[in-house]
This record gives sequence, C-alpha cells and structure tokens, in this order.
Amino acid sequence: MSPLHTASRPLARVLIVMAALTAGLLCAVPAHAEPTPAEIEAQITDAWNKLEPVIEEYNKVHTELNKLKKKAAALDAKLAPLQLTVEVTRARIGAIAAEYYKGGSTQEVNSLLSTGSPEQLAQQLSILTQLAHSKQQEIAKTTEVKAEFDGQKAELDQIIADQAKKDADMAAKKKAIEADMVRLAALRLKAYGSGGPGGALKIGNLCPVPALGTQDNTSAKGNTAALAACKQISKKYVFGSNGPDTFDCSGLTQWAWAKAGVELTHYTKAQWTEGKRVSTPIVGDLVFFYPNDGLHHMGMYVGKVNGRRVMVHAPHTGDVVRMQYVDVMPLAGYVRPS
Repeated sequence: MSPLHTASRPLARVLIVMAALTAGLLCAVPAHAEPTPAEIEAQITDAWNKLEPVIEEYNKVHTELNKLKKKAAALDAKLAPLQLTVEVTRARIGAIAAEYYKGGSTQEVNSLLSTGSPEQLAQQLSILTQLAHSKQQEIAKTTEVKAEFDGQKAELDQIIADQAKKDADMAAKKKAIEADMVRLAALRLKAYGSGGPGGALKIGNLCPVPALGTQDNTSAKGNTAALAACKQISKKYVFGSNGPDTFDCSGLTQWAWAKAGVELTHYTKAQWTEGKRVSTPIVGDLVFFYPNDGLHHMGMYVGKVNGRRVMVHAPHTGDVVRMQYVDVMPLAGYVRPS
C-alpha cells in the first residue's frame, strides 16, 4: 500500500465523522410546523377581542339613532294637529274679518236701519269683537304650545344629525373591520377546512339540552327564548345583524327574547342592565363575557352538557350560531331579562 493511500485514511475518517455530525445537526433542527387548530383558534380569539368592541359600539350608535328617529316621528305626529288647529283658527278669524270689513260703514248703517235699534247693533259688534278676541287667544295658546314642540323638534333634529354623523363614521370603519374579517375567515378555513365551522374545539348541536322543555330550573319565557335561539343554530354570523337569517351576538339574544315577548336593546352593554343579575343561571338567562375588556360578547344559557354549562351564541365572523361551553371565555356574569 502506498504511503499516500495510508496517509489518506485519517482524513477519510475525519470527513466521515464531520458528515455524521452535520447530519445529526440537520436532524436536530425541527421542521416548521403548521399551527394547530387550537393555536389558530387562539389567534382568532385574540383578533376578535379587538374587533368586537368596535362592532358593539356600532350597534350602540345605530340603535340610539333609530330611537331618536322614532322620537322625532312621534313629535311630528304631535305637531301635525297643532299646525292644523292654528291654520283653521286663523282661517275663521280671516273669514270674520273679511265679512266685517267687506261692507265697512255701509254694512253698519244697513244693519242699523234693518234692526231699527242702535243698542242691538252695538251688541252685535261687541259679540263680533269678543269672538275675534277669543279666537286670537286660541291662536296664541296653540301657537305657544306649537313653539314649544318646535323647539324640542329642532333640538332633536340636531341630536339626530350628530348621531347620524357618528353612524356614518362607524360605517366607514366597517371596511377595515370587514378586511380583518376576511383574514379571520381564512384562518378558520385553515383550521377547520372547507367542511364548515367546527372541529375538535366545538361541541355539536345538542339543542335542546335536557333542561329545555322541563319544569326544572327553567321559566316559561326563558324556555321560549332558549328554544328560539336553538333554532337559529348554523345561521351565519353577520355583525350588526339581528335576524332572522343572520345574527351577531347581541342581535341573537334580542331576537330570541322577542319571541318570548321581552324587548331587549341590540347592544351587549345595554342588555347587561336590562334584567336581574343572577349567580346561578336558568335556561334562557343571558351570559356575558370579558369583564375586564369592555364586556363585548354574550350568549344565552341553555343548560348543561357533561356537567358543564353551555350556551347558544353567535361567535364571530366566518362562524355560525352554535353551542359552546360557557367556561371557554372570561365570564362577567348572568342576567335574567325582565
């Protein structure tokens, strides 16, 4: 064997060892892992917690604007008969004045000659003056009341204009919100595929749960509201919507409780005050979340599954009305509508 060949053996051994080490290092570097459904769900929740308060603010502004418009319509309804009264009264006085002044002094003489009595003419003229004075007082009183309503209407019109501007500003933010919604929907599709919302992190449609339809731990109205909410399962989430085909969180509870004859406001923070706070919920009670982050999400308690409290809620964009465990979000409390 040549000296050159003998000398190359140590070098070969070194190269083999280096190759093995390199392979080991390469194997030790973890491959980039796709995010799990749980991780994507966490991303969605985090993003949605920033979006939903804006959405709920939109609901608040829009609800207040609608209330103001109804109030304005009520004032208009009150103003219409007042305006008519003023016009009719003025017309009557005008007719009296025209009748009196049309003849002028000739009419007075003719009246005097026809009656043959100056006293009777004086009485007639006095009655005419009193009648006119009475009508003038009627006009003054009516005009005074109308002026009061006009003042209220003008003030209300200004408030409506300001509120409409806020509503327009919130609507402008809608485009940015919708862009984020598209991104969230893409995340959800990545997590759960094209088979629709759901997956290991979701519970199925178990409505009605055992508590529904029984007399235990329920009320008639609560039962009605809960069953109405259950029937909306699988309908799409659309922010600012309160049914009947799409819903957001407060829109769903508002719509369901309306079926039980109870009127709620399409705004989470308003519904938080529209009932009695309770520590132990019964079917139909409203459940609220994120006490330290603006109280911006809610659902409806419908009973227990596997010993855990469950609700029906409209979660967020890209999702649908569905059941969910109450304990998956920070709980603020329960309210029983009244």
